[in-house]
Amino acid sequence: MAKVVADISMSLDGFVTGPDAGPDRGLGRGGEPLHAWVASDHEVDRRMLREVAEAPGAVVMGRRLFDVIDGPHGWSDEMGYGARHAARPPFFVVTRSAPEKVRLDLDFTFVTAGLAAAIEAAQAAAGDRDVFVMGGGDVIRQCVDTGLADELIIHLSPVVLGGGTPLLAGCHRRRLVQRDVRTSPTATHLTYAVHTG
Repeated sequence: MAKVVADISMSLDGFVTGPDAGPDRGLGRGGEPLHAWVASDHEVDRRMLREVAEAPGAVVMGRRLFDVIDGPHGWSDEMGYGARHAARPPFFVVTRSAPEKVRLDLDFTFVTAGLAAAIEAAQAAAGDRDVFVMGGGDVIRQCVDTGLADELIIHLSPVVLGGGTPLLAGCHRRRLVQRDVRTSPTATHLTYAVHTG
């Protein structure tokens, strides 16, 4: 069966956004350096971006992240998932209710039965390709904490934000095994296998 991969950028002090993140400021105050690797021309960053853009057969996200990317300061149809690669996998949004309208011309399915149901639907759509969980932070935390993720990729940005949205706060004890490390001036890309024991 294909893997479920939780994939997110994080600061050195464990935050995936700066303070005051919301639909008009997705990365919060001062959070832009978290995604500097996405715009980097360094070969390591370009290769990593290409891999995470092309790998998924489907992508899962939370409603708050959807509201950011579908908002007026979010993605465009030309520059979306995978930045310059603008991949167009089907997206499954974990939410209590579907929005009244969607701005982007992408394949969004709104799942109201919870994260596990969204992942199950994404797996069915992905076929033999991986399912990527792109965030936000709470959705990634739940995937790791409940063992829904097989793998965790963290793009560790060399910045200390001092506050914002923490990634793994409140998780139960869990053992991860480091599988891959790649470095560039803008990020250390860390891949872990997530164990359920």
